[in-house]
Amino acid sequence: MPAATARNVMMPDVEVIRSDETIQEAAKKLARLNIGAMPICDGENLRGMLTDRDIVTKVIAEGKDPSKVTARDLETGEPVWVGADSSLEDAMHTMAHNKVRRLPVIDSNRKLVGMLSQADVVKALPKEKAGEMVEAISRD
Repeated sequence: MPAATARNVMMPDVEVIRSDETIQEAAKKLARLNIGAMPICDGENLRGMLTDRDIVTKVIAEGKDPSKVTARDLETGEPVWVGADSSLEDAMHTMAHNKVRRLPVIDSNRKLVGMLSQADVVKALPKEKAGEMVEAISRD
């Protein structure tokens, strides 16, 4: 049996926030979808990730107007991602190393093709590896 890849267990058809959309629009999407993070994209190309925590700490806490700040304003460096054909072990190590619970999945053209969550990986891995992953991501 071939090794499972990110593509095999990811969630396809991901909702995104465009980099020119406002944080107010992003917050409404996050609330409507009942999620805590969303990829920032221009077209199908990944530019970053926006989290509910980003909104609170970088906009609200700093007294900025969410109807004027855009997702682009919160982009910071190269986003953390995993390739669609990467093994789940590689995805697990990327999550643990970067202390993230969600990874955008991109193809060879940097096109966003899905999202991979810690829960997706844990369900697909053998029990002992899943436990290692949860512990590594949760460590301070």
